[in-house]
Amino acid sequence: MKRLLSIIAIISVVFIHNIDSNNIIFQDEMETTEVQEAQVDSSMEVVEEMEEEVQLNFHQELKKRFIEGGPGFMGIVLLCLILGLAIAIERIIFLNLSESDSDKLTEEVEAALKSGGVKAAKEVCKNTPGPVASIFWQGLDRANEGVESAEKAVIAYGGVQMGQLEKNVSWISLFIALAPMLGFMGTVIGMIQAFDKIEAAGDMQPSLVAGGIKVALLTTVFGLIVAIILQIFYNYIIAKIDSIVNDMENASISLMDILVNNKK
Repeated sequence: MKRLLSIIAIISVVFIHNIDSNNIIFQDEMETTEVQEAQVDSSMEVVEEMEEEVQLNFHQELKKRFIEGGPGFMGIVLLCLILGLAIAIERIIFLNLSESDSDKLTEEVEAALKSGGVKAAKEVCKNTPGPVASIFWQGLDRANEGVESAEKAVIAYGGVQMGQLEKNVSWISLFIALAPMLGFMGTVIGMIQAFDKIEAAGDMQPSLVAGGIKVALLTTVFGLIVAIILQIFYNYIIAKIDSIVNDMENASISLMDILVNNKK
């Protein structure tokens, strides 16, 4: 009996010791986790501060370079960028709204022609936005005069719709060409001013030459940056217009086939 009690006592002591050890280990792990979380939080704060500082430095550097380039030509180049972006954004919005599901429209027009005639088909086109629906309406409006008249109406109004898609796009190409040309002009004028300073000083000082050339080249850099930005938007718009025009042409051919089959 005494031996049994001794064994139970020893087991109890070992069990309590293990519990205390586990508690100590758990507390140490919790403290370590809290320390790591605090380090991560502090690291994130440091990263955020560095990002803010980089953005601030970038804006300050951009403002500094813009002022160094001269407000005259730099302002004109900036105006080219603003006007070009405004036209590009307006065209992108217009082109996105001009897109439509021409296959679905063709099926609806064909079904309306079979069920309700030309009037029902025109009503479908009237309730559908986009240039394809407008072309369909013009063709259906002349359908009673014959397929040839409808085809001529579709071709003529297709040209009108293409003109609306390409509206003001030429201004973007103008700003693309104008921005670097203004930059080069600013560079040439800056070089002339630098040589005027050298002539007035009567000495070939490196500081006069280097400063004048640096200021002159800034206008060229900004002009090229503006041209690159606008060129990207211009190419996207042209690709979008080509896609819509191809869709218009395919839909017009489908409409002529539907009118021919409907006359038989």
